[in-house]
Amino acid sequence: MIEEHFAALRRTVGRMETDRAVMATLRRWGSHLAGVLQTGGRLLACGNGGSAAEAQHLTSEVTGRFRRDRPPYAALALHADTSAITAILNDYGPDEVFARQVRAHGRPGDVLVALSTSGRSANVLAAAANAHAMGLTTWALTGPQPNQLASICDDGICVPADEVATVQEVHLLLIHALCEVLDEALRARRPLGEEEPA
Repeated sequence: MIEEHFAALRRTVGRMETDRAVMATLRRWGSHLAGVLQTGGRLLACGNGGSAAEAQHLTSEVTGRFRRDRPPYAALALHADTSAITAILNDYGPDEVFARQVRAHGRPGDVLVALSTSGRSANVLAAAANAHAMGLTTWALTGPQPNQLASICDDGICVPADEVATVQEVHLLLIHALCEVLDEALRARRPLGEEEPA
């Protein structure tokens, strides 16, 4: 079983690595996100279970740092505020858990990254639909296509793997690749005369 797991991951990473569309999407996302963050916009991210952990991993890299020191930027993982989550869940039901926070924190021009291995998570779909209606840019990280989340977002990367674990592992790889491109774009957009932090 261990060997099969590693083999499935190698196969999927190999397919993603040679997919020019995936590489182009990551570069486009990183460049766009750099512009949003540097002009005072923010990144929102959401997911359930392992995808929640991936969403929080992404936002922590943005507010903290990835490889090199740089200014912090605004990024929120929508599952991380347990008091808000439980209040919304209790008063409005599970499908509103992320959507209500999108309406509270999102502004036109912000970015929502929505993660779902199945692409069918009702609360993630509601968040993406609300974000789109409010003028946020919506990006999906999902499993195999076709799936509903990828179809309703402005853009998406669908991981062609049968196992949830493999999809989640590749999502982390994609998140790190996005952070790499983001940092490169932020450095390129630094105003003339502004020195990079030590």
